[in-house]
Amino acid sequence: MYKRVRLKDTVEVPPEELTDVTPELVRRLLQDKLEGRMDEDVGSVVSVVEVHDIGDGTVIPNEPGVFYEAEFDAVTFDPGMQEVVDGTVVEVVEFGAFVGIGPVDGLLHVSQISDEYLAYDGENQQLASRESSDTLTVDDAVRARIVTKSVDERNPRDSKIGLTAKQVGLGKHQWLANKRGGTQATAGED
Repeated sequence: MYKRVRLKDTVEVPPEELTDVTPELVRRLLQDKLEGRMDEDVGSVVSVVEVHDIGDGTVIPNEPGVFYEAEFDAVTFDPGMQEVVDGTVVEVVEFGAFVGIGPVDGLLHVSQISDEYLAYDGENQQLASRESSDTLTVDDAVRARIVTKSVDERNPRDSKIGLTAKQVGLGKHQWLANKRGGTQATAGED
């Protein structure tokens, strides 16, 4: 879920920027430092949007810049457990599909996609059913529920989000539309 939150952090202003320490400069430095970073408490920082307060600068021996504590608003993405999310398949691998949900990817394991057996087709980068014409490929829109979440603040790329689509109302958008319309997909329509 996206949220706008009020945060505090310290930012180093380099010596060449010290002549005019403005909220815009501090915002830019905070963006460089924080955007894309994962935090256990607030999730992934998507954007620093507004600086409200800049404290007095602090000089630290053997450090070239001056350190300022700033209070600011940021937009964050923090997916909650059991939250239903819409995303797009960004990669298909033998064991499942990685789904982009906001600024992070979640894993939709092959066992959590469908009750049908899905075989990996590496040549076409898809998971394909042997029972029907259903396939899951890159760029497919998917609705899933978050079932596991492990945040690694030191290396955000190692954070893990587990997804499931094995419930009513979850799965590939096209499959859901076919079920609502009461039609079955025919060869070539999945």
